[in-house]
Amino acid sequence: MPGSEEAAAAATAAKRDRIFLVVVDDSAERTVAMRYACLRARKGGGRVALLRVIEPVGLVEWAGVGVMMQEERREEAERMLSALAAEVNEITGGFPILIIREGEARDELVKLLEEDPRISILVLAMAPGGGGPGPLITALTGRYAARLTVPMTLVPGTLDEKELDRIT
Repeated sequence: MPGSEEAAAAATAAKRDRIFLVVVDDSAERTVAMRYACLRARKGGGRVALLRVIEPVGLVEWAGVGVMMQEERREEAERMLSALAAEVNEITGGFPILIIREGEARDELVKLLEEDPRISILVLAMAPGGGGPGPLITALTGRYAARLTVPMTLVPGTLDEKELDRIT
């Protein structure tokens, strides 16, 4: 059938270009979100992107101290993402896209989604226990929901590796 090879190649390229974005914060459940995204990318084709948002340094008496504190936060974010990149590579066989932004997490996330059309799915994990959704999920399912440009997958933070393997 003419054109079927081109269509198959285009479908393969589209799967390969699909990006699963994970917000890397300091929560314990971020590991679950990252593993879910990795397994989806590995099994269904695609890549993982890791976003770390660092909050700006507040007012400090001396400007030099503020600059130094911001550089330390950026270096810490780079170390964290490098370590996580190794984990992503181990699961998916490919290195993730690493993104560091400065500002409020929800604002920077929404901006990134608006700016980067390659991102296909946002993956967030819910905190285990009955504490309710965190501030990022609350914002993205409430006031900021209309600004989302991709589907959002909410993964229960209580899932273990066996359960994640089963559902991906």
